[in-house]
Order: sequence, then C-alpha cells, then structure tokens
Amino acid sequence: MLATAKKTDLIERFRTHATDTGSPEVQIAILSTRIGELTEHFKTHKKDHASRRGLLQLVSKRRRLLDYLKTHDTDRYRDVIGKLGIRK
Repeated sequence: MLATAKKTDLIERFRTHATDTGSPEVQIAILSTRIGELTEHFKTHKKDHASRRGLLQLVSKRRRLLDYLKTHDTDRYRDVIGKLGIRK
C-alpha cells in the first residue's frame, strides 16, 4: 500500500482539475508507483507468488487504462507516459 502523503503527492502532480482524484492519469500514476514498489519487493522475496499474481493484475489494469487514454486522447496519453517514463 502507498503511504497517504505519497498518494496525495501523486494526485497533486497528475490531476486535471482542482478536485480530480480519479482521472485515468491519476490512476495510472498510482498504479505505476505500486508496481514499482512490488518490483522492488520481488528482488528480495523471489517466492512470493501470491503477491506476484497481484502485480500481474495491477499491470493489466494499468495497460487497460493506458489503452483507454490512447484511444480517447493521445495528447494526454503522451503526457502521462512522458512524466512517468513507462514507454520508450
């Protein structure tokens, strides 16, 4: 789980308006941070297969959100992947 302060910071950086907490950009940013934390977790806990399943679910959810954003607004898509550095 993400710390409250870290999550609030992500929402502040990626929101589209003042009261935005659930736009695709915010969701992708939160998921990317959680994916990064789990990836670090697996460097020391190689046999944690239950958490690995959760990681795969998070990656799938992020992929679906990125696909949605790419089809509906490519400028926002490019902005998000540029800020997060998740595509090359």
